Amino acid sequence: MRRRPDEGSTEGRDGVIASVHGTVLAVRLDAAVVEVGGVGMLVQATPATLAGLRVGSTARLHTSLVVREDSLTLFGFAEADEREVFEVVQTVSGVGPRLALAMLAVHTPEGLRRAVADEDLTALMRVPGIGRKGAQRIVLELADRLGAPTGATTGVPAPPAGPDGRDQVVEALVGLGWNAKAAGDAVAAVLEGSEGPVAPEEVAGLLRGALRLLGGQRG
Repeated sequence: MRRRPDEGSTEGRDGVIASVHGTVLAVRLDAAVVEVGGVGMLVQATPATLAGLRVGSTARLHTSLVVREDSLTLFGFAEADEREVFEVVQTVSGVGPRLALAMLAVHTPEGLRRAVADEDLTALMRVPGIGRKGAQRIVLELADRLGAPTGATTGVPAPPAGPDGRDQVVEALVGLGWNAKAAGDAVAAVLEGSEGPVAPEEVAGLLRGALRLLGGQRG
């Protein structure tokens, strides 16, 4: 039976799910549920992608399906370029889908291109799970694969904001690989002297500050 356009759809690419289109049923700090043809598909995503989703609205995500012996995991991105970078960085030895997603949570695709082109190990080491040797390997193996940076402005994506952005940022940092204590301490340090809940418009700045602090500690 032919599916009606409003029922949602998936698009195949080389036999895998390359995109999903449907109604957003739920948005979490690390994933969203998108209804496609009556089926709720769990899609792992970065804070920046999730920040653009709203429950009840229609969304189209570019996706990459990661197949393991015991699982099928779908990763979603707002832009096709993010998906391409996500797949390319996994060609580096020791970089799996979770680490690749963390890289895109800390850096935009353009930011990663710039870090690789400039051999900026410090920038790469801001990603939890990447040490100096790992950063060196990424630079070496991706030197000619990510493409040249375009010079576009880059920034740190923000997680979806809730009633208190402080808790949202801590949970987002934990999802990126830092432990709860380190994440909480970093947020507290950035907010030193500030009381009360963090407003939604302050979340992006708080996340940037916490990532800078945690990245500096790793350096």
